[in-house]
Amino acid sequence: MAQYVENKKIADGHLQGENYDQSLAVKCINGTFVGTKTENIISYKGIPFVGAQPVGDLRWKAPVEYAPNDGVYEACHFAKLAVQDLSITDHQGEDCLYLNIWQTDEQTAQKKPVMVWIHGGAFMAGGTGIELFDCTNLAKENPDMIFVTVAYRLGALGFLHLSHLPDGKDYPDAQNVALLDQKMALKWIHENIAAFGGDPDNVTIWGESAGAGSVTMQPLINGSQQYFKKVIAQSGAPSQTNSVEESIATTNDLMAVLGCKTVADLLKIDARTVIDTAADVVALRMFPVRDGRILPLDPWEAYSNGVAKDITFLQGCNKDEMNCFVADWTIEGFKAWAADRKTKKYAQVLTDEERAKLESFCKEGAVEDYDPDSRLFGHSWFIDGAIKMSESQTMGGGKSYTYFYRVESSNPIRKSAHFEEVPIVFNHPEQIEGRPYDPTFSKTMRKMWVQFAKTGNPSLSATESPDGKAKEWPLYDLKDKRVMVLDEFDIHPAKESEVKIVDWERTYFLTKYYML
Repeated sequence: MAQYVENKKIADGHLQGENYDQSLAVKCINGTFVGTKTENIISYKGIPFVGAQPVGDLRWKAPVEYAPNDGVYEACHFAKLAVQDLSITDHQGEDCLYLNIWQTDEQTAQKKPVMVWIHGGAFMAGGTGIELFDCTNLAKENPDMIFVTVAYRLGALGFLHLSHLPDGKDYPDAQNVALLDQKMALKWIHENIAAFGGDPDNVTIWGESAGAGSVTMQPLINGSQQYFKKVIAQSGAPSQTNSVEESIATTNDLMAVLGCKTVADLLKIDARTVIDTAADVVALRMFPVRDGRILPLDPWEAYSNGVAKDITFLQGCNKDEMNCFVADWTIEGFKAWAADRKTKKYAQVLTDEERAKLESFCKEGAVEDYDPDSRLFGHSWFIDGAIKMSESQTMGGGKSYTYFYRVESSNPIRKSAHFEEVPIVFNHPEQIEGRPYDPTFSKTMRKMWVQFAKTGNPSLSATESPDGKAKEWPLYDLKDKRVMVLDEFDIHPAKESEVKIVDWERTYFLTKYYML
């Protein structure tokens, strides 16, 4: 974790040019920001994309739009992370709505395409000041691109339903303010990135896990689509959402433990207490809300009806998604969590026929005692939702390039787990646990991601491909369900007859239950 240092105001408008490097200064709507240069990489860190940070009375309020400002400010240090568990860093705060930009000093005749990363972390953890998400290596490898990472509020500060409370009418957005944070960041990028040499009309939003869920929800938010043209979603979909009823129940459980009855009561409690209590009481229960206001009540229907037919998607999933949680929580810890989740969620909604289908599926091919639950939740939380995203987008007349990642790590539990590909696409091989992956495969995967961001098609010609072999990536289609299989030494397109990612009869129905 990079150390947090407060970025400072350097000068007022009339003092510009006297005490800072003008070659590293970029004038934006809300200020002139002065970055740092290392070798040929220029970075701008900790740029605010709001007019006021969400502290005090602005907690649980929609982000405040930025305003014109003629001040000059440092953009040299990462801002605080959103308030969350302290295991990552103690440099946290409610004043967390900032973004970061990386580019080379290479001048190009054309404006550079832009890739905007929205981090994951179950909507309750993560941030932009993490070494893994430093885009220096990506910028070096792709001097004709600009890379941006953005922050948003997390957990109970980003997804707490309040409008049902006696004084909740003034907080109509609280259940989805984090998604509105992301939208505001995208608006800032759209209106300011040209000053950095970026193309505001060629922006790709990109995320993994909760970040992938986020980038598949942004096209559903009124007015958001004008800020981007393409989406890359790694292991995430609109299935990662709650109903209004689920979110209200979560709020009520949290408030009961906090001893609160109103929003006014909640505002008296410090953010650290709110977040820590939520971690104990409602962990993995806070997600964006299908409220019919910011998000549609049925995102799948919206996509199938063509809400994003003009947005092009690259999306997919990993073969052993849930094994990440088995490894990180320990086998016994994961089994206990899965048993509790099934008792509290599955038993309440599934029919006898559906339970029988799942039991049959989970037993098939099980070797380790954690395999049945790992397969079940891997499909429920990630795999089936990713494929339904491809199905729905295609059904609505849009384009989807879909992948299935099968590269296995050296960890016998993790295999092709959730998050396993992230260090590859960020070009941080030092962050990979265990054996390194084939460098040509890794570079090819990154090349396809960037090619998609540039052109809307991830296919590579023989001259563009790092291994000298063309990679023709077919669009997903409803008949053959074409996907690109990402094997370490054999990247190839496949039909469903070769690679069956979901079990259409025994697990795919889980998508109607969203975050079960």
